[in-house]
Amino acid sequence: MELRQLEYFVTVVDQASFTRAAEELHVAQPGVSAQIRQLEREFGQELLDRSGRTVRPTQAGEAVLRYAREALGAADGARHAVDELSGMVRGRVAVGMVVACSSIDLADLLAEYHRDHPGVEISLSEADSADLIDRLLAGRLDMAFIGLGMIDPPGLELQVIADEPIVAGVGKTDALATQDRIELEALLERSLISLPRGTGLRSCLDDACARAGLKPRIALEGTNLGILAQLAVRGLGVAILPESVALSQSDNLHAIAIDPPLRGRVALAWRSEGPVSPAARALIGRARKGLNVPATRPGKDQEPAA
Repeated sequence: MELRQLEYFVTVVDQASFTRAAEELHVAQPGVSAQIRQLEREFGQELLDRSGRTVRPTQAGEAVLRYAREALGAADGARHAVDELSGMVRGRVAVGMVVACSSIDLADLLAEYHRDHPGVEISLSEADSADLIDRLLAGRLDMAFIGLGMIDPPGLELQVIADEPIVAGVGKTDALATQDRIELEALLERSLISLPRGTGLRSCLDDACARAGLKPRIALEGTNLGILAQLAVRGLGVAILPESVALSQSDNLHAIAIDPPLRGRVALAWRSEGPVSPAARALIGRARKGLNVPATRPGKDQEPAA
């Protein structure tokens, strides 16, 4: 039994797919399949159920999975301990970024980190906040920039880097363009244009509606905030936007404050517990220092700032 085989097995389980696991591991799919078949022969049991649309661990696979994770964690810990003693920073860091995020110059941050630590391989992926949070908690990401809803996700340390009102945006000829403020219930009488589910802004809207016993009518969804604003300008609905985006389109878009107020927050996030490699620790520290905002405690049922 080899650590590589255990790594392939855990990655296939996490990705629920041989193809995605091979992409994650940067190896050919037949190689992944062959190594797992060899592992199954050593155990004398099938570890993966390949019969469905997604790959799932069998009962034997579930039993092995915990020990496989522990073995890989122990091996990583040993490598990290030696690296720290020798003062070396190497390995890999995985960074996530929420869609429609422009609150930080991530390119500069990663370029400066790479300059100081050229032996570290950096991976960057974009997804919605819900997916990024799941990947952080599973240890598949070292840090991520996520959008926050009204309740902070448990299990993560957070450092808020942007906090601004969420407003309703309409074209200058819209019937609502004479208003500076609108009640949430009245707003929901109109068709809305919004970011998709899983984003922080959409979570804020959905949470506020749920608390009021209301349901939003989403007519159009998109991941580009500028396009959402332009759709509102052209009369296709009321866009739910960060205030800064609405003001940047003020020549053609009228921004309306929502009552009760909603706030959109973007945060740097990393796991509260679990092993952290020297490479990841260095990147998180650099990001926190550059942002220069105190970290918040995880898991608070916290209302957005007014």
